This record gives sequence, structure tokens and C-alpha cells, in this order.
Amino acid sequence: MKVMVVDDCQTTRKILEFHLKSKGFDVVNAENGLDAIEKLSTETINLILTDLNMPYMDGLELVKTVKSDINLSQIPILMVTTEADPEEKEKALSAGADGYMIKPVTADDIYKNIKRIMKEIFSGQGGKDV
Repeated sequence: MKVMVVDDCQTTRKILEFHLKSKGFDVVNAENGLDAIEKLSTETINLILTDLNMPYMDGLELVKTVKSDINLSQIPILMVTTEADPEEKEKALSAGADGYMIKPVTADDIYKNIKRIMKEIFSGQGGKDV
């Protein structure tokens, strides 16, 4: 399974990449939403982990862009952010994010959320409460 990590902080991308690779995932990194959209045109991605606050295109705009594209809309998106504001979480979930995690996160937390999202997709339920 190939996961795209979208975060403007290189250190965060490396930490998330390390966590994901330790669980057996292939990882593609993107620096912001625009970089992610560009890479989505050439990579087959199974899941996106994105930060909320980034330059050029933030995570919310990335979610909206992916979910409005017929070729990408099926890709699940997990928001991983420092933004603990319930209103921001609601905006992300309303825009189409499949989950919302507040940093710092552990490898196990990420893995559990990915498993939950994939189970919901394959069972056809689609609950988004995290």
C-alpha cells in the first residue's frame, strides 16, 4: 500500500515516513498541497496523510481538491495536524477527510487510524469520527 505524506515540515515528513515504513507501507512525500496534486498525477496513491497548515495549498484545500476530482476522490485522507480546534476538525471532516489526528502522533496511532479507515471503506460504512 502506498501512502502520501503531505507536510511542509521536512522533519515531520521524515518522522511520519519512518513510522509508516516500519509498518510496511511505501511512502511518497509532498511539501504542500500543490506538490501533492502534482505527484498524484503520476503516482498511484492508496491513502493520503496531510497536515492542515501549509503554504501554497493547505490541507483543507487539498482535501477539497482531491475529493472533487473523479479520478482521485476515492483516495482516503487522514488529516494529521497540530490544530486542536474542534471547528477546524469539523471543517476537515465536512470537506471529505476520513479522519483527523492531533500531533504528536505515534506509529501505532497512525496505523490504527489507517486500519480503521480501510475497514470502513471496504465494509462500505464510512464513519469519520476520530
